[in-house]
Amino acid sequence: MDFCHTDEEKIEEEKKSFQRIITAFMFYRIHSLNRVAKTINYLKSLPEQHQRLLINYNNSLETIRHCVDYNYNVILEMIKDTAYLFENQNTPSLDGWHSTDEYKPIESDLEKVQSTLKQFVRDWSTEGIEERNTCYKPIIDEILKEFPLDSVTPSEIKILVPGAGLGRLVFEIAKLGYTSQGNEFSVFMLIASNFVLNRCRGVNMYVLYPWIHQCDNNLETEHQMQCISFPDINPAKELPLNAHISMAAGDFLQVYTDKDEWNCIATCFFIDCANNIVAFIETIFKILKPGGIWVNLGPLLYHYSNVFDQNSIEPSYQVIKEVIKGIGFRFEKEILNVPTKYAQNPHSMLQYEYKSVYFVCRKPKFPLTLAPSTSENEINENGIGFPLNNEEVSSKDFCDDNDDQDAEETN
Repeated sequence: MDFCHTDEEKIEEEKKSFQRIITAFMFYRIHSLNRVAKTINYLKSLPEQHQRLLINYNNSLETIRHCVDYNYNVILEMIKDTAYLFENQNTPSLDGWHSTDEYKPIESDLEKVQSTLKQFVRDWSTEGIEERNTCYKPIIDEILKEFPLDSVTPSEIKILVPGAGLGRLVFEIAKLGYTSQGNEFSVFMLIASNFVLNRCRGVNMYVLYPWIHQCDNNLETEHQMQCISFPDINPAKELPLNAHISMAAGDFLQVYTDKDEWNCIATCFFIDCANNIVAFIETIFKILKPGGIWVNLGPLLYHYSNVFDQNSIEPSYQVIKEVIKGIGFRFEKEILNVPTKYAQNPHSMLQYEYKSVYFVCRKPKFPLTLAPSTSENEINENGIGFPLNNEEVSSKDFCDDNDDQDAEETN
């Protein structure tokens, strides 16, 4: 898996960032058990009468410890071969790393590890079917309507999924025969998607406890310790032998600069990840082929709006719609107030539900000032090969992992 680099200092910076992220995964068990131990110690300081009344609570804390161990075992499998991802040969060793503070991760990275575990629920478990049907199915249905399998050569239809997360939407599009590429900025997500797509060779091979870090709003004790199994399908067997699927790592604006390349851009809970959403829309318009479509579903939870060291603009959807039209798109479909959830614990007493916007926009096939010509009608696509056992991840100018992982700060 190769990155495209021209600057040695940038390469070294990327390696350090990658090491920090791997270390956050490795530090998961210690960090989680320390959090449980803090609660147990406080519980022991309470009056004995209170402790007796809370005996079941104390027992649940012990159970959570065992759940942490289960999660950690999966994490170790996930990161086992990552020393060779992205040409990062100097990742910290899995042995003896805890004996030094050299790689002690930052708090936000530890939170992203927990968020990544929840993504397995949404993308690769039976418990996530409802969310996937709500969020992914409308996009897939639109793609099938625009590019019917019986009237096109699917492999010649190039579809890009920015903000691909753990890759289920990318996978489902490739499964239909289209050339499908995901783009993801978060290395946490890339490591997890690589694990599922390239190394899981069975159904429900692994067990996770994704909600054990959600200490609030638990109606029943068991709800916090509810487990899920993944993957709900065998990715290797579900894909056709000639599938065209790939993942590109890095900043969407820097990775995708070629004009008129994609037949379809599919964005799901993505466009609000930008500091400047207008730049995202401009890039989508630029890289779409004339006549191509942009299918979008999601809210406007601007990820950088409350990050003190980041600049951000947060226009309303009304303004965004004006921007989309001003850049040159033509709206063909729009549905407001689509009820959607994101990596939501179904048993939690606190439920977040977005009233998302779903729309389909088309890039005009011909500039309004130009008459159609034969050359403008030609389509010249190149299939992108993706050997599932040797996934290639490319990037331009990838450095850090500051993405807020799609609505996790509210869930």
